[in-house]
Amino acid sequence: MKEVLRFENVSMHYHSKQGETVAVENMNFSVSEGEFVAIIGPSGCGKTTLLSLAAGLLPPTGGEVKTNGCTFGYMLQKDELFPWRTIEKNIFLPLEIKRKNTPENRERALALAEKYGLKQFLKNYPSSLSGGMRQRAALIRTLAVDPDVLLLDEPFSALDYQTRLSVCDDVYRIIRSEKKTALLITHDISEAISVADKIFVLSHRPAQVVATHALDFPEHEPLKRRENKEFSKWFEILWRELNV
Repeated sequence: MKEVLRFENVSMHYHSKQGETVAVENMNFSVSEGEFVAIIGPSGCGKTTLLSLAAGLLPPTGGEVKTNGCTFGYMLQKDELFPWRTIEKNIFLPLEIKRKNTPENRERALALAEKYGLKQFLKNYPSSLSGGMRQRAALIRTLAVDPDVLLLDEPFSALDYQTRLSVCDDVYRIIRSEKKTALLITHDISEAISVADKIFVLSHRPAQVVATHALDFPEHEPLKRRENKEFSKWFEILWRELNV
């Protein structure tokens, strides 16, 4: 499979008046086209920093981030929909920013919204939608510019548990249906197991990859994976690795 992202001996140091903080040190991993990869690690270990490096928002202090010309879409922890814009206008926002607001691209974005159940809400404002629907709109907005890779920064963390399970299943289905590569940052072990083809486990800061696992569930839907007897086995393995 084509490689769409590679970290080669990547380091990231932050400097402030208080001194230097080493967030990432000698990080090595790769993501291939079509994979759904999850990264888990202790709180504060630098997981979100990896997404910023992948997206090119931060230059690494050392090493190299290789993207092979791929484009990235970034989905944040909160939906961050503008309350004064309709759902339709929110979905068009990336097209406006990237100067791709053509009739063809708007038509494609609206087709995605219709395909995934947002057609009747396009003229609504975000305040009238549930948290789950808002997050779905945020994903469609991210997909509007047709990125090669989706960077997901704990996109379900702001939702209550029941909604979180449903939206996770929903987002997974959309990403798979659109044949996108995804890199998910999460602190939720169960969430990682339920969606990922591959899981990278990070150490305490400065972050390094301490374990890599390829998951091979016969079920693909997150909710069905959670019912598989192998689910608890994987949870125990990852829990131990995070708490060494």
